[in-house]
Amino acid sequence: MIELFGTTYTLMKDVKNGFQKEAVENRSSEILKKYDYIVGDWGYDQLRLKGFYEDTHAKASCDSKIGALEDYLYEYCNFGCAYFILKKMPDAKKQ
Repeated sequence: MIELFGTTYTLMKDVKNGFQKEAVENRSSEILKKYDYIVGDWGYDQLRLKGFYEDTHAKASCDSKIGALEDYLYEYCNFGCAYFILKKMPDAKKQ
């Protein structure tokens, strides 16, 4: 369990040890609270964070839903980069 700005997340996937708690805490902002998932990827020793919604979110665009994650990783991330996926815990969605 990871807590960011009072919201609790679980680490769903950690590829090549991409998740580094201190780096995530230093890089994240409250704007990410609105998303159901936070994906972090590393390129050139810098952490980039992007939010995604559940696939069932009615008002989210197709490319902002978690189902588009593979396309995002392929198109926008460095090949073979370290990355991780955090999922907002269900009880935290009320915030």
